[in-house]
Amino acid sequence: MSENQAMDGQGSSADRQPVQVPREYPPVPLVGVAAAVFDEQGRVLLVKRGRPPDRGLWGLPGGLLDLGEKLQEGVQREIREECGIEVQVWDVVGVFEPILWDHQGRVHYHYVVVDYWASHVSGEPAAQDDADAVAWVAMTALDQFPMRPETRQVILKAHRMWQNKQAASP
Repeated sequence: MSENQAMDGQGSSADRQPVQVPREYPPVPLVGVAAAVFDEQGRVLLVKRGRPPDRGLWGLPGGLLDLGEKLQEGVQREIREECGIEVQVWDVVGVFEPILWDHQGRVHYHYVVVDYWASHVSGEPAAQDDADAVAWVAMTALDQFPMRPETRQVILKAHRMWQNKQAASP
């Protein structure tokens, strides 16, 4: 691969590698991606986290970006791995920066997550990888699913973006 291919992101998927940095007590912040995925009815896809730091909470499907992977490709891969579906990734909704400290004041977890919104293309969601459960959730039912307040804010903002896209489509 030439230097220009590397700068243009033209490497093959074989050139991409999962990040080999520990999630707990990482030496650097870890870059992640996630998406609020909407179906045709405007329901959002939520996953119940199976691993720390948010085990048991509901959130958006996503995970760590691989080395050499573009953000939107990472969103598609992570949703495929966690939920078994294909999505169309649209726009960035925001950036979420969870930093969790231990009782000794050390950084236990540090992520920088780029949140997108996406639309469901194909497949029936099923919990895979580190998701304990998946659910299509109506916006009116969000309060029934325990989640971080920041996650709820991203979902609400993403839903407005989804609605705008629906209104602009013929």
